Amino acid sequence: MSVRFVDLFSGAGGLSKGLCDAGFELVYANEIDNSFCETFDKNHNVRIIDNRDINIINIKKDFQKFSKIDLIVGGPPCQGFSQKGSRKGLLDDRNFLFKKFVEFVEILKPQVFLMENVPNLLTSNNGFFFKEINKHFNNMGYQVSSKVMNCFDYGIPQTRRRAIIIGNLLSKEFEFPKKIKKVVSVHEAISDLPRLLSGEGDTFQEYVKSSLSDYQKIMRKGSKGIYNHVSTKHSPEALERLSLIPPFGGKSDLPSQLRTKSIYSGTWGRIDPNGPARTITTRFDTPSSGQFTLNDQDRCLTVREAARIQSFPDNFIFYGNKTSQMKQVGNAVPPLLAKQIGQKILELF
Repeated sequence: MSVRFVDLFSGAGGLSKGLCDAGFELVYANEIDNSFCETFDKNHNVRIIDNRDINIINIKKDFQKFSKIDLIVGGPPCQGFSQKGSRKGLLDDRNFLFKKFVEFVEILKPQVFLMENVPNLLTSNNGFFFKEINKHFNNMGYQVSSKVMNCFDYGIPQTRRRAIIIGNLLSKEFEFPKKIKKVVSVHEAISDLPRLLSGEGDTFQEYVKSSLSDYQKIMRKGSKGIYNHVSTKHSPEALERLSLIPPFGGKSDLPSQLRTKSIYSGTWGRIDPNGPARTITTRFDTPSSGQFTLNDQDRCLTVREAARIQSFPDNFIFYGNKTSQMKQVGNAVPPLLAKQIGQKILELF
């Protein structure tokens, strides 16, 4: 049985990658950013990416060519849901992209939809916004389930929390994936990658070590080598600070005159290799942006190291300039998490 899906606000394709690995058939994706589209297009090997502004898409007309859509997925921006004290909810103008997601579901009537977002979408204002979302989809006939999932509980070396909302027309209670007892550390994720100094690396490198963990074997499967493993060239001032921070250390280890005013959690902190990384954001190449400095190298994560922590396999190559690549990785749904959710969605069918 072929279960066909549409990916809206697709980004570089982490969600689609995981669902395709679970056995779904991708028939269409929409993403407005050009470099994100290039990455998506080249990694999925079929021209199904629609680069238009989603607001100009005529859903009824443009989707006549598709015989059926079984699943719609996406992570629409919902800025208006996070404003403390607001009671506008779905009427807030900043949620227009969320309303577009709803419109796709309403017109195409997939058997199942999957929406991912920030965790406080479920809890802010005493759950007001989620109750409103739930009511909206219930009125269309969908049975809705939701959960905040921490990626670390599902075999991914990162404490990344995301709200997952699943709706279905099959009158079934969705069963979320069970947590995995085997946890994965940063060391298990990236210790086989070449060591680099600040500014070193190349677009492609051959493997210099054998895989050192089961996780690395999964990441290396089907890849000829290592892509996107280039270290940011840190300033002399940054390198001076890093040289003074011991393993497992952070900002508090710096002399007071060298401490920056950065307010980000974990700023100038070294990553604990024995546990999970903190949430990978879009600025993981900057020591002052969070706990992104390696424990035994005076530099921050490369795009490939961050991609490994996000569970992108090594043969998933990122395109565009470095800033865009970091956004693509930092904004993505980890493919391994998407695969596990997808396997449970398949059970609904």
